Amino acid sequence: MLRIKSDKNYGRVMMIATALLWGLAGVCVKSIPWNSISIMAARCFIGIIMLGLYNRSFSLKFNKKTFIGAAFMSLTGLLYMMSIKMTTAATAIVLQYVAPIFVFLYSVVFQKLKPKISQIIIVLVVFGGCFLSFADQLDVTHIAGNILGVASGISFAAQIIMFNDKEMDSSGGMYLSNVLSFVVCFPFMFFDKGMDFSAKTIFWVLILGVFQYGLANIFYAKGCQKIDKIESSLLLTIEPIFNPIPVAIVCGEMPGKLAIVGFVVVISGVTAYGVLPVLEEKIKNRKINNT
Repeated sequence: MLRIKSDKNYGRVMMIATALLWGLAGVCVKSIPWNSISIMAARCFIGIIMLGLYNRSFSLKFNKKTFIGAAFMSLTGLLYMMSIKMTTAATAIVLQYVAPIFVFLYSVVFQKLKPKISQIIIVLVVFGGCFLSFADQLDVTHIAGNILGVASGISFAAQIIMFNDKEMDSSGGMYLSNVLSFVVCFPFMFFDKGMDFSAKTIFWVLILGVFQYGLANIFYAKGCQKIDKIESSLLLTIEPIFNPIPVAIVCGEMPGKLAIVGFVVVISGVTAYGVLPVLEEKIKNRKINNT
């Protein structure tokens, strides 16, 4: 049995568990015959119950930024699920995973951040990897899914920006997002031609709602309080790496060669984007200490 010796180790275990559970999205969505909107409604219904039971004491602040952040979170989830349905799970997660780069571009354009040459190079590399993943599925059956994947990345970036705002109530925003998604998506379930309640379907719906979403977000809430943002972001890169594996095993879906190359490029670039500031800070401190 694993012994957790410190708060940091506890946080790392929680973040690794979060990444692995989040990585089940692809296989769950691919295995449920319902359309994306119905799946979103079911997942959010379970999320409302689990998040409510976990954090019964939070008070929801109905301010403008909390509502906007919740709306972007709802949109991100729906776009991502639609993308998984319409392209490969590997392509969908890679296209969404460029969100940190969109956040960076937002900071440069709107917050007048002066980028370093190294950051510009990494951004270009990541966009190159994104293009490879996109180009791998350029046939008619996948192009819409690729576009939705990019849209989910942009929406995810907007969600990150809003959830980091000081006026944003993150706990309340997450809960409100589930409520909004359920209210909007639930009526569409009555028009879903793929709706069925077989044992297999219910199994995957419960895996998606209870583990991939509800439990994963509880683990995330616990883990991110114990370790810093850089280490959190690096541990969460396990998600896109793990995501295509259960899809390949259960559904037999394999990404193309270009998608695999693009996948490696994007993950490497995003990881470098997270690690580089830490390394530069350490080098700077060493120089100061040596003088």
